[in-house]
Amino acid sequence: MSEPLDPSLLLGAYSVGVFPMADSRGAEDVYWVEPRRRAILPLDGFHLSRSLRKVIAGDRFRVTADRAFAEIIALCAESAEDRPDTWINASIEQAFVRLHGLGLAHSIECWDGDTLVGGLYGLALGRAFFGESMVSRAPNASKVAIAALVARLRVGGYTLLDCQFMTDHLASLGAIEVARADYMTLLGAALSSTASSAGVASSSAGGVGEASGAGDFGALDGLAAGVAGAVPGKVIVQLLVQTS
Repeated sequence: MSEPLDPSLLLGAYSVGVFPMADSRGAEDVYWVEPRRRAILPLDGFHLSRSLRKVIAGDRFRVTADRAFAEIIALCAESAEDRPDTWINASIEQAFVRLHGLGLAHSIECWDGDTLVGGLYGLALGRAFFGESMVSRAPNASKVAIAALVARLRVGGYTLLDCQFMTDHLASLGAIEVARADYMTLLGAALSSTASSAGVASSSAGGVGEASGAGDFGALDGLAAGVAGAVPGKVIVQLLVQTS
């Protein structure tokens, strides 16, 4: 069985624009990826269509954060009819569960009643959020999860949402591609106040403010979390339509 990736190694890799993938769910090893062109989603450029706004505002799904991280990454790693295999092997999965325990990896969950039907997970460093994978087991669930993530990042003071590779799905939501050099400039600015990986870990786990140079993933919960930690859809919509 493959060994979990060392969290320090992962943090160092993401800080220089590199991330791990595996050839398949059952692969023993990982390889490191550094795309020439990177997909990002500008936090002030999310495309909220009329139909998506209606789904979010109508609370079609109960949206939470960090309530089921292990379940979300496991769901992302599962095979599905439209995705028979994934790049998330056991080593990557275990490493991100450890990073979640350190307060650095986070998830957004979409629930239909008590059933988890979609969401996403990723890594937060400084004021950057690296979106890793998303999953949908119900129509619009992944779109709602991304919308909720963007709203949360805006409230938390983040400046960069990395989506890694461009897809039609992401493009429809406002994602753009940038050259690696431009991406590294954006990443450097987002990490510029982060002194070290250990410093980020301790500040992210304990709540952060402006002085730490890190975003606060939980800031939205203090402002708008409702029953069972869910953020009302109308709040998400309001945050998305606000101008910076």
